[in-house]
Amino acid sequence: MNLRAKLLLSSLAASALIASAPAYADTITLDSNSIGNSYTFNYNGFSGANSPSIDGLTASTTFTLTGISGNQYTFDYSVTNTTSDPVNSRISSFGFNTDPNITGASSTGAFAYTTVGSSYPNGIGSIDVCFKDASTGSCAGGGSGGITDGLTGAGTFILTFANALSNVTLGDFYVRYQSVSGAGNVSSASGIGSLTSSTSSSSSGGEVPEPGVLGLLGGGLIALGLMTRRKRKVAAAA
Repeated sequence: MNLRAKLLLSSLAASALIASAPAYADTITLDSNSIGNSYTFNYNGFSGANSPSIDGLTASTTFTLTGISGNQYTFDYSVTNTTSDPVNSRISSFGFNTDPNITGASSTGAFAYTTVGSSYPNGIGSIDVCFKDASTGSCAGGGSGGITDGLTGAGTFILTFANALSNVTLGDFYVRYQSVSGAGNVSSASGIGSLTSSTSSSSSGGEVPEPGVLGLLGGGLIALGLMTRRKRKVAAAA
């Protein structure tokens, strides 16, 4: 085999590996400057690692970093079940991976139970932390709680790390669907989240003008003041 043929085969093999590699999930990196920032994710739904997405099986979450104290990061969360007809579902848990790994977690609200270092169902595999609607030994959820179609559940959770950190990264966001109906023989599924929006705490009071805009505004105000002063002098002379 000549050199050109070898190079062609190597190129084709590399292309095949790239095409077959799974897409990296969205991540967010947080530090003290991120306090007050919110991050919204939209989720699909699937019954297995190689299964297609199930039409109508969807969810949305928003996470807001509210504080950092030593080795603990505190968040507000909201989970909305956006599943649409003819499919129905109940969201029983959500979870994600952390870098570095956490040593503990706690939660309140709709998903008040936590599990650290477990496995997520539907072919996802190991996960660093999940938040559930019931006290179970896994991230699969259980019981009859959770969030049904069109409803939103909220609360807070705290991530604890071994040491105080300058920043942490969260990624691989998942939700778990149970009581699924209207999707053939699928009764439970999971979904992976994609970051759809992020809101900075500084934007809550309105956008901060760019320095150039501030300069133009200042120049306009000065010009307006000079014109007003000139008009008053003319009036006084008259």
